Amino acid sequence: MGIGKIGVVGAGTMGNGISQAFAVAGREVVMMDVGEAQVQRGIDTISTSLDRLVKKEKMSADQKSAAMAHITTATSLAALADCDLVIEAASENVNLKLKIFAELDELTKPDTILASNTSSISITRLAAGTKRPGQVIGMHFFNPVPLMALVELINGLQTSAATYTAVEKLAKSIGKAPIKVKNSPGFVVNRMLCPMINEAVFALGEGLATAAEIDEAMKLGCNHPIGPLALCDLIGLDVELAVMQVLYEGTKDPKYRPAPLLVEMLEAGYLGRKSGKGFFEYPAK
Repeated sequence: MGIGKIGVVGAGTMGNGISQAFAVAGREVVMMDVGEAQVQRGIDTISTSLDRLVKKEKMSADQKSAAMAHITTATSLAALADCDLVIEAASENVNLKLKIFAELDELTKPDTILASNTSSISITRLAAGTKRPGQVIGMHFFNPVPLMALVELINGLQTSAATYTAVEKLAKSIGKAPIKVKNSPGFVVNRMLCPMINEAVFALGEGLATAAEIDEAMKLGCNHPIGPLALCDLIGLDVELAVMQVLYEGTKDPKYRPAPLLVEMLEAGYLGRKSGKGFFEYPAK
């Protein structure tokens, strides 16, 4: 199961990061999103990211040009028909993902592997919605993708050993460090990380300390490079809530109930960095 051409569904934060990681490693990538504006934003983000590497002399201008040349864009899933692997990096919405997987199942080659960058949704459920469940796998990258080494590789109940081996080899070939994870709500990292963030939101909602004080406490007391509330802003409050809901619904354990303040902030439209306001404010540049 040799993997050559890579398709990426989604040109947002995760999609463009995944595309950049593969392109820099010399892989041909087709980055697809629903509109020209979205894919252009994705390309602009990648270009800016690579410019920073050139400025820091971690990459030459020629290497940047070569990486950009490895990326083509599209606004239709049909453009991914000849890819050997397609990675879905759409919003954390199970019905949307099921729809995308069903369409990819019809469009792509019979031997194409379909992967999801989901941070919490069941790979077994996504695989069951296709005619190739053995070729469906979770490939969960971490933000920012170009800098973070970890990739969680999640086997669904149906995922074949050949699929896992091929994707593991691919992840290593682009400098990532894959770990094998059992299909379970939240997988490994988010099973631990998101409840910690959720507890920080509970602490803020109960008035134990200010947002800045909570984050400073975790940075100084636990040596975390970023506080939990600032991290939530970076991840997106909508993503944090979605993961907590998956954990709560998947386990029925009350310890995973989302903090009321988190829900209320989403109702107000405060999504974190991407909306300009979350637990902290992010003035437009």
